[in-house]
Amino acid sequence: MSGRILPRLSFGVGDRFAHQAEAHLAAFEALAATGVVVAPVWNKSNREHTFLGTEPASVRAAAAAAVAARGWPHPWFVDADHIRLDTVDRFLAASDFFTIDVADSIGRPPAPAAVAGFLDRHPELCQPVTVSGIARPLELDYERAAAIATTFLEACREAGAIHRHIRAAKGDDVVIEVSMDETVAPQTPPELLVILALLADEGIPLQTIAPKFTGRFNKGVDYVGDVAAFEREFAADVAVLAHAARHYGLPATVKLSVHSGSDKFTLYPVIRRVLTATGAGVHLKTAGTTWLEEIIGLAEAGGDGLTLAREIYGYALDHIDELCGPYASVIDIDRRALPPVAEVAAWSGGRFAAAVRHVPGSPAFNPHVRQLLHVSFKVAGRQGRRYTDLLVAHRDVVGREVTTNILERHLRPLFIG
Repeated sequence: MSGRILPRLSFGVGDRFAHQAEAHLAAFEALAATGVVVAPVWNKSNREHTFLGTEPASVRAAAAAAVAARGWPHPWFVDADHIRLDTVDRFLAASDFFTIDVADSIGRPPAPAAVAGFLDRHPELCQPVTVSGIARPLELDYERAAAIATTFLEACREAGAIHRHIRAAKGDDVVIEVSMDETVAPQTPPELLVILALLADEGIPLQTIAPKFTGRFNKGVDYVGDVAAFEREFAADVAVLAHAARHYGLPATVKLSVHSGSDKFTLYPVIRRVLTATGAGVHLKTAGTTWLEEIIGLAEAGGDGLTLAREIYGYALDHIDELCGPYASVIDIDRRALPPVAEVAAWSGGRFAAAVRHVPGSPAFNPHVRQLLHVSFKVAGRQGRRYTDLLVAHRDVVGREVTTNILERHLRPLFIG
């Protein structure tokens, strides 16, 4: 078991410009005042650091300063988000939570002897598996288990290599997550069980795992898919994790991690219902939501803030292919629904904010504008001090937007209802 234990309920917040950690904590404090304590986890990926020219130490410094300033008495973490073996080293000093991303290795063919050896060690996976909480046994036999192991064995070995690298540098006082969500096909419950056995064989003290779920988890907008099917899948995955913890020596607290979890408003009641019924935990990650609340706040502030918000949109519209390319699999933008620059230039601050702020049912909300701005944070980053000075100048209004979004549209619906 890892020496650092992630609490049952945890929630990842992005802070791409390292200015909103106190505003984040204000939301967690308000939730804690109701009796529900959720651990904040500040996450920022290598890709985001590269785009903005920042280093992981900046995330820890901002989080630690906020924790000290507000006297947050509960656990908190800093996540090395979506790291690989070639990127993990820059995160070692600053992070205590490591999201190991092995999606690119899924499907890499292993040696047949490795697959045979795995199945020899796990004959229980070569037949239907009864899992408490799932009505019907998982459909497994030798051929099916071999096919799953062939698909995922090399990815799990890579996760093991990265974990051993982290352990050599930091010991066991870390939280380990394995991410397999950035793939084309979702992982079924039988596949998840085999994956968990593979990861256990690697000796990984897994505390969270991020599978790819059925449906679309686009950035900054609601879930697209069959909600009832998601609930069945999520509940089955929770049962599989509990089974794997009992049978393969994984931590008893191992739980699901939901990536691109911001704004999945239709799923929060589903997730809460499963957690209530089972007592399971969850980790849910958001990232660009905070940056969007910053630009909403600057627009609301008017003056130079609104001017910059309009400029960022105009640049993003002119460079849409460049900005959307890295995120093509997690956005769906209808370019015909993007207003021209001249129209946006005439918007008031309130009108701009209403177009970006995700309030379901609001006639002013434009999910296509929101998604475009979601992936355009590096445009703000190129502004340097101009952007961050405006965040400081309008700290109150920006912070209010950040806190309200995290608390009222995310934490309360997910954990209280």
